[in-house]
Amino acid sequence: MSGILFATPVIFWQIWAFVAPGLYDHEKRVVLPFTILSSICFLGGATFGYYVVFPPAFRFLMGYTTDFLSALPTVKEYFSLSLRLLIAFGVVFELPVFMVLLAKVGIVDGPFLRKNRKYAFLISFIIAAILTPTPDIVNQCLMGIPMVILYEVSIIAVWLLGRKKLAGFDVQEVEQNE
Repeated sequence: MSGILFATPVIFWQIWAFVAPGLYDHEKRVVLPFTILSSICFLGGATFGYYVVFPPAFRFLMGYTTDFLSALPTVKEYFSLSLRLLIAFGVVFELPVFMVLLAKVGIVDGPFLRKNRKYAFLISFIIAAILTPTPDIVNQCLMGIPMVILYEVSIIAVWLLGRKKLAGFDVQEVEQNE
């Protein structure tokens, strides 16, 4: 896992070197900031998951210890729990970047996101219940509440960054250029 983590910049560079020659200049100007922001959001989510959510989740699992029963987690179980939390929170923290991308493509906009806020809150807690590896409400809230906050950040980000559609995704503009 450490090897993959440390090799990630090289892996991303190789992917970029493969994809970049096939992109137009206006597409390259959009992809690079999205890639950087996406990486920052993923690392921020993984960090949040490890330092904020992992300790209570691990305490919950260790809470089954009694005088007659002692919890002895293996290294595999420890890494499995931490890896699932890191990936889950990393993906969840991608929400603002994903929403801005959807706004740039023209699928969502600010008024749509504000109008459907109550459904997004419900879906956030359903996703939190599915993604958290422990069945306690504390860990589900530790994922659901950041998802709600990230949804609100997404509304602001769409308002600020999602105004213009991407030229590469606007079918009429592409047809006019041809």
